[in-house]
Amino acid sequence: MQRFAGRVAVITGGGSGIGLATARRLAEEGARIVVADVDAAAGKAAADEVGGEFVAMDVTSESEVEALFQTTVDRFGSVDVAFNNAGISPPEDDSILTTGLEAWKKVQEVNLTSVYLCCKYAIPHMQRQGKGSIVNTASFVAVMGAATSQISYTASKGGVLSMTRELGVQFAREGIRVNALCPGPVNTPLLRELFAKDPERAARRLVHVPMGRFAEATEIAAAVAFLASDDASFITASQFLVDGGISGAYVTPI
Repeated sequence: MQRFAGRVAVITGGGSGIGLATARRLAEEGARIVVADVDAAAGKAAADEVGGEFVAMDVTSESEVEALFQTTVDRFGSVDVAFNNAGISPPEDDSILTTGLEAWKKVQEVNLTSVYLCCKYAIPHMQRQGKGSIVNTASFVAVMGAATSQISYTASKGGVLSMTRELGVQFAREGIRVNALCPGPVNTPLLRELFAKDPERAARRLVHVPMGRFAEATEIAAAVAFLASDDASFITASQFLVDGGISGAYVTPI
């Protein structure tokens, strides 16, 4: 399939994990890729692999986010897809009883404020084009509660989900679709690092996945490709769960 032939996709956090898998998937389907990442080595390697452009940037910086989308338009002429994916899940983000204010703020800035900024500066370009697709990475934790809390992460993803819904409604008649991708636990470097430090936490989570495994990044990338493509032309303001059945489970198979 070449669903993205002639289209330009901007991917934040594109140097690894879901972002990298999505860069590969969209490039395979014909998109020109702009990879944005704070990790210059990983980001450049990803962009080089898919024949795209790399922009080194901090997604919490308003001026750098604005420049990202303006540079993309100057270089390629359009922003057709914005996959606002950059995020963190640091170990110091835990129970509300132990998570400090600095840890709370850091996660909110990277996970929520960055999505606000990316939408703020992508949408005007899409308005001028009369079309565009935005996919924001939320999480299944935005629709569920967990006793093994990561309080700021959970709150940030809930914010992404609510903001996405509002933007999807607000700009629907301008040809701009905005959807929230809600992955379950994904086998990425971020998750592996977190669970390597606490195997009990990993085991406690895995038991709740009906499919009995975590997702692969390529499976999430396939969902992004669908939401960003014209195959999803009547889907906006949605929460798109790709969670292996977690959100639908009461008791899981033995």
